[in-house]
Amino acid sequence: MKRFPLINEVTDFDAIILADGEFPVAAEPLTLLRKASFVCACDGAAVHYPTADVIIGDGDSVPEIFRNRLVQVDEQEDNDLTKATRYCVSEGLRRIVYLGATGLREDHTLGNISLMVRYALEMGVRPLLATNYGWFVVAEGDAVFDSFPRQQVSIFNVDCQSLTSEKLRWNAYPYRQFWQGTLNEAIVNEFLLKADGHYLVYRTYKPKV
Repeated sequence: MKRFPLINEVTDFDAIILADGEFPVAAEPLTLLRKASFVCACDGAAVHYPTADVIIGDGDSVPEIFRNRLVQVDEQEDNDLTKATRYCVSEGLRRIVYLGATGLREDHTLGNISLMVRYALEMGVRPLLATNYGWFVVAEGDAVFDSFPRQQVSIFNVDCQSLTSEKLRWNAYPYRQFWQGTLNEAIVNEFLLKADGHYLVYRTYKPKV
């Protein structure tokens, strides 16, 4: 059964994709950024992280000084986050941490979070999206999640017909609306989800006070 560790125990990732949203300021995402062996910046995000290894996008927000690292992709069907993901996958990098993918605009935030499922199902990516408050992972089937008492947990059903939980304050079920799985809470140092499909799990860095 797959186990999802707490974010401060995450070390086995291949790359970070830094989007041009709210730049990380919390200790947890910044620690991941410092651990990264490869950073791919989405277009204008290079301004906030000038040492990125490669920059992906149409180049409209990239200063001239960074253009020697720009991989220009002009098609407009997909956003820069997806273009960067496709580039990483082409390089054999599938365990990807996403930073800067939320904040600033709510429509971008919602779109980028939902893209984690697309990347997992269609591209074989193992995504982790970290914000300044918590982090999302995509899971399939039965899984154990490391936690701590009063950690806030939200579960977003993707295609499960069966979904149950152990060691959460409120029992999970195969939610039909995104809001139904929000605002749950861990009661011990791990919880278990049993499912027959895919789902997103969000966990906060800090307990509820």
